[in-house]
Amino acid sequence: MRSEETEALDARLGARLAELRTAHGWSLGELADRSGVSRSTLSRAERAEISPTAALLNRLCAVYDRTMSQLLSEVEAEPQAVVRSTGQPVWRDRASGFVRRSVSPPHPALRGELVEARLSPGADLAYDRPPVTGLEQHLWVLEGALEVTTQGIAHRLDVGDCLRMRVWGPIRFRCTTPEGVRYLLAVVRP
Repeated sequence: MRSEETEALDARLGARLAELRTAHGWSLGELADRSGVSRSTLSRAERAEISPTAALLNRLCAVYDRTMSQLLSEVEAEPQAVVRSTGQPVWRDRASGFVRRSVSPPHPALRGELVEARLSPGADLAYDRPPVTGLEQHLWVLEGALEVTTQGIAHRLDVGDCLRMRVWGPIRFRCTTPEGVRYLLAVVRP
């Protein structure tokens, strides 16, 4: 069951997704063709009948040339210079076991942002394309272990390990420990 706060965020997100589609002059069918997401799912997301998954938002971000943080920041309050831990937006994809905290939400004048991410034990999160081609990412494991596959190469990361990468194609994050994994992701827009 969704909380009132989650429903309000989903409503603002749905409205923003509809605005973006309209601004591009696309029908639901055209957006479905571009994103690989069904028309019915897109329609339900725009009407806030469903809470979009990370994979769905990633596909839409790729079509709209945005990072997920940028999209989510467009429906959240205006970013401030100091973001207290209690004010850092948290988004959950319950289907995949992915929890995302915007530690330093994106700002139009800046290219970088910090994201704290958690994956539940056994979570396997795959994106078929980057939200922005050539996106620079620095992933630092804080707790647990993680396997990241990018450009066909699997990287096993343990506590303290850092993976630097540019994301050009599919990417996969897989939790390889029974206690889950927590990592910091520095994202830099090209």
